[in-house]
Order: sequence, then C-alpha cells, then structure tokens
Amino acid sequence: MADYPRFTINRGMIILMPKQPVLDWIIRVDPMPSNLTLEEIRQEQDGFLVSQESIETTEDAQNWIYRRWKMFFELQLNDWYTEESLWPQKRSLKMFKEWFDIHYHPMLWDMTQEAIPHEDWG
Repeated sequence: MADYPRFTINRGMIILMPKQPVLDWIIRVDPMPSNLTLEEIRQEQDGFLVSQESIETTEDAQNWIYRRWKMFFELQLNDWYTEESLWPQKRSLKMFKEWFDIHYHPMLWDMTQEAIPHEDWG
C-alpha cells in the first residue's frame, strides 16, 4: 500500500485546453506548417494551481479565468510563438472562450513525500 496516495495539496488546478481555432491559427501563421492535429496540441498543457478557498467549483474557476482572460490568452499564444506580431490583434473575452476550454481539477494528490520546490520566473 506504499504507492497509494496519502497527501493532498491545498490547491485546485486549472488547465486551458485549446480548441480548433487555436490549431487553425497555428497552421495559418506557421512558416513551415506541419500536420499537427487538435489532439496533439491538447496533449501537454500547462496547469495553473489556484486557491481552494476562493475557487471551489468549475464555475468559480471559469469566472476566475475570465477576469484574467487577457493574461492567460497571451501566455497561451506565447507558448506557440513569442513573436507578438503573429498573435491575433483583436483579442477579446468572446474570442478566448471560442479558443479555449477550461478544465478544473479541485483535488490534487501528492504522490511523493518530497517538498515542492518553487521556481520564480518573474
């Protein structure tokens, strides 16, 4: 039973999952287009840890992201292309909702007993 999870982390996690418009944009701006599929671009997404005190439900998570949509949109675009001139210029919350699904995971199990290190990217 040593491999069974014993500890939870006092955080929830939000993952933004790209939808078809993201793939369409990547293919449109890529100078050397590949045969990327939506399934492939959805495989490895960043996770964002959030407070369980202020975010308890999927609806809470969506509202939290929507209040910060511009920053999250830019993070996602920057993951693909750091050249901002390639980014869509007239971004909006409506566009963000068309481009990304929000997945909320309210419970995270820590499968190790190691301390969680933090790396400051600021």
